Amino acid sequence: MKTTRELIDRYDAHAPRYTSYPTAAQFTPAVGAADWGAWLSAAPLDRAVSLYLHIPFCKRLCWYCGCNTRAMNRIAPMSSYVDLLLKEADLVLSRIGRPVRVGSIHLGGGTPNMLPPEELERLFAGLAARFDLGDCFEIAAELDPEVLTQDWVETAGRIGLSRASLGVQDLSPKVQAAVNRPESFETIRWAAEALRAQGVTSLNLDLMYGLPLQAVENVITTVAQVAALRPDRIALFGYAHVPWMKPHQKLINEADLPGPEARFAQSQAAARYLVQKGWQAVGLDHFALPHDSMAAAARAGRLRRNFQGYTTDEAPVLIGLGASSISRTPQGFVQNLTQEREWRAAVEAGDLPVARGVALDPRDAFVGEIIERLMCDFAVDVAAIAGRHGRALSEVDRAWPRLLPFQLDGLAEVNGSMVTVTDLGRPFVRAVCAAFDPGAVDLEKRHARVV
Repeated sequence: MKTTRELIDRYDAHAPRYTSYPTAAQFTPAVGAADWGAWLSAAPLDRAVSLYLHIPFCKRLCWYCGCNTRAMNRIAPMSSYVDLLLKEADLVLSRIGRPVRVGSIHLGGGTPNMLPPEELERLFAGLAARFDLGDCFEIAAELDPEVLTQDWVETAGRIGLSRASLGVQDLSPKVQAAVNRPESFETIRWAAEALRAQGVTSLNLDLMYGLPLQAVENVITTVAQVAALRPDRIALFGYAHVPWMKPHQKLINEADLPGPEARFAQSQAAARYLVQKGWQAVGLDHFALPHDSMAAAARAGRLRRNFQGYTTDEAPVLIGLGASSISRTPQGFVQNLTQEREWRAAVEAGDLPVARGVALDPRDAFVGEIIERLMCDFAVDVAAIAGRHGRALSEVDRAWPRLLPFQLDGLAEVNGSMVTVTDLGRPFVRAVCAAFDPGAVDLEKRHARVV
């Protein structure tokens, strides 16, 4: 039996997070606005679609951040951004040419609560005028507790916010200073109580491990404090240090970053604590109380994975609005222009602001389902999926020899066409998934490390 150090040395490679397949690193400019327009016109609308709106504004720039955002404290650019979000919605709807029912709306960022309350209300009035929101069962938003106000919370209550995700990361002052993210526990507790008082029924707290100056003690102290608030969900993400992609991460002192063994110890200690306190482990890095819909989906084998991470959203069509947003139909994925200025110019000109994408072929859908089930369930019957997709099992022949080291080290078991990731192997599941991904090695340096 290999030691933890030996397993990390062997399997802690760079690998995708597999929030999609093909991954965003495989998107190319060969797929553009014309393709997106054609896919929209043919989109299956018998089921409600999901909307994602990207709000690329923050009060401050957190040095660990991997999102598409910028510091902004002026109202005028945010107001004009709302105008253009609604104009992009018009452009999308003109290509669809039919009424669109929306089942869920997700506000991401950036910091959606940077929008002034009146702009939030105007945005949702505009969406209600354009889409059929009668079947909308969930409105979610990612929020920064430090800039949350009572006025914003009350406005969110009026528009029907039902799920909120609060960014916490770590409550140690020295860790917060090392990543430019000052925040008190009292602020987080106030935000949680205020949101629940306004009708939020599912509260998620985002935590991180692997941050500069972090140790197991910091992580457990933070987890214990937030656990006292009994959030319905907790996400425990590993910090991805990719300064070649996010230059502001160069502000972090790399000498302060914990090594792979320390990161592993932090994640496993936090996971053990949460499970002991009653949260159900969900997928690679989420935890949910047993009553929560995400826990129920995991138990039923209905958990899904998308660009927001683990989700219960099963809609076949996702429409992304805003700079850098990613959209999906059964035909493929597209991503909007990531630079806000370029996105604004395209929308103002009346063009769909698509920068790149990828068309899905039948084999992609086959491999994608294998990877999604491994990420969500830690087990997959490859033959059963091949049968559903009308594909030959031989199409993934290259995966089996790649899985052999995982079997020998006790990280995975293979029984015929059934692949199961063991409890020991769960932290390395992204590496197991990469065995089925023919492009994983070629794109290795585009991704963060597994552990």
